[in-house]
Amino acid sequence: MPLFEKFRENWVRPALFFGNNPISLAGGAATTASGVTMVAYWLVEIFGRPNDNPYLGIIFFLILPAIFIAGLVLIPIGIFLRRKTLQKSGQIPVAFPRIDLNDRIFRHGLDIVLVATIVNLLVVAVASYRGAAYMDSPQFCGQSCHVMHPEYSAYKVSAHSHVDCVACHIGSGAKSYFEAKVNGTKQLIEVSINRYPTPIESPVQNLRPARDICEGCHTPARFIGEKLLVKSTFADDEKNTETQSVVVLHLGGRDSLSHLTGIHGVHLGHIEYVATDSTRTSIPWVQKRNADGSDTVFASPDAGSSVPSGERRVMDCIDCHNRAAHTFVTAEDALNRSMAEGAISPELPWVHKEGLALLKASYASQDEAKSKIPRELEAFYRSQHPEVLTSNAQKVQDAADQLVTLYDENVFPSMKVTWGTHPNHIGHMNYPGCFRCHDGNHAAKNGTSITQDCAACHNLLAVDEAKPKVLADLGIQ
Repeated sequence: MPLFEKFRENWVRPALFFGNNPISLAGGAATTASGVTMVAYWLVEIFGRPNDNPYLGIIFFLILPAIFIAGLVLIPIGIFLRRKTLQKSGQIPVAFPRIDLNDRIFRHGLDIVLVATIVNLLVVAVASYRGAAYMDSPQFCGQSCHVMHPEYSAYKVSAHSHVDCVACHIGSGAKSYFEAKVNGTKQLIEVSINRYPTPIESPVQNLRPARDICEGCHTPARFIGEKLLVKSTFADDEKNTETQSVVVLHLGGRDSLSHLTGIHGVHLGHIEYVATDSTRTSIPWVQKRNADGSDTVFASPDAGSSVPSGERRVMDCIDCHNRAAHTFVTAEDALNRSMAEGAISPELPWVHKEGLALLKASYASQDEAKSKIPRELEAFYRSQHPEVLTSNAQKVQDAADQLVTLYDENVFPSMKVTWGTHPNHIGHMNYPGCFRCHDGNHAAKNGTSITQDCAACHNLLAVDEAKPKVLADLGIQ
């Protein structure tokens, strides 16, 4: 018997006979419906306007592909169950209904089955790829899960908003991908049973090392040299008096002669530390590798004679740049920056004092803040400075809108995130930051201590001065 005849007699005819059952037919219907829907959506994405709704992505990239595959699985399950049932009752025919290839209708049916099989394989392949790609997108990570709203909001306005979440949180290779999905499943279960932490814990304990994240784009040993920093501050008086501080930061690095200088250069060496709290703010013990290969230990008085218990880390970029992609600023910094940029007009009397009070007020939700902040700001000017609403009503409205934006980007009552919840270890103005180690209390056995010399990291050219002369000399003002 020819090979094709054997295939037709032993496989095709039995499959068609046993496949005529409710389960297989339902599986075929589910596969066809979900497949057609997915392909239609992909065509709309390609030729139409993309939709950034995260829940549509979940439906079309995760749920429908699962239904599609489940439908395919139901087809052989139905065939198996019907064969088993007929076999048990002795109703399996000796000869299955004949397949007549001379029948034009039947031949067309086989053509349809063949084409459908090829299309199904293509759909499964594309759906698998699109589903995996969607689960790695910032949209899925940040918008699909409401508990990540604070982190996603900060990410969108950060300098790393163009970097996908997976670039930092998931490494390359199957092992990293599998571990990330297992961790994601664990988090999904926590959300489902309402047992997730509020706020989201920081720092992330299983974050990839900086050499695998930051150094993919940044070269830590590159010599950067000096950086000029100008910071504007507005007073709580009627005129919102502006003063500026001008600082030269010695970022340094490794220069052309291989000298390590400045902030980056000094910290390029092998430094280990022990943190005794979850935010890595309390650091009582530091060990530095010297150029000759020896180690010097600096410890605070309360560290004792031995290495204190806690998290022991080799220092890298993340230990200072700990909020590189998810920065939450203080209310003062947020307001001062908006006023310096003109988003909130300094011409509005008392806007700094009133704006700061509104930002720091307690609201039950972001929606309540969105409603109250504009209303309270308008009420202030109506009662205290009605002429402002007459001559600068639009500036008042713009100021109110910007205050709402600042609040929405930094405060999330449902997740217990407010001003100062997540410390930023860069600098030392709002949080301990540099002073975690450079506090003058970390001393070695030989009596030396970690330097507290301000000039080692920066020079102050002006401190809270109105129109500093140095800026005029530099042609900045």
